[in-house]
Amino acid sequence: MRLEKCWFCSSTIYPGHGIQFVRNDAKIFRFCRSKCHKNFKMKRNPRKVKWTKAYRRLHGKDMTQDSTFEFERKRNRPERYDRNVTEMTLKAIKKIDKIRVTREAQHHKMRMKGKKAIEQEAAIKELENSINLVKAPAALQQGSEITLPKIKVKVSQSQAVGERMEE
Repeated sequence: MRLEKCWFCSSTIYPGHGIQFVRNDAKIFRFCRSKCHKNFKMKRNPRKVKWTKAYRRLHGKDMTQDSTFEFERKRNRPERYDRNVTEMTLKAIKKIDKIRVTREAQHHKMRMKGKKAIEQEAAIKELENSINLVKAPAALQQGSEITLPKIKVKVSQSQAVGERMEE
């Protein structure tokens, strides 16, 4: 069973699925669904369409270089059937897949590393700008200062001792 790749979005095309377009110069383009085919006919660049694999790789959202991708490449050289080799290959495929999944998870974790702090800063800034939506206007007029939720800051022991000595 031969699995092809979509020319536009790089997803897998299973036998009996998708659309095949043959250009006048005999170049074959395979598409997984009509969405990809229509985007190709509109001459859209897959690297600029956000949902494609090319866009995700170009903008650092997916892994681009990894040794596990070498095993996924298409090979056209026929091999003589050998039961032992086939068995070893299937075992290796499982191991390689497991390695790839862990590396992708690690890549995603590294990408999302500083996102939580950035979101928290944006939430605090938005709260400062639109405090009137959270607190009643009458309460704001009574107290001249705007009260925001307290942010916990960890202080090391050496700093705490140093402050006490100065007092």
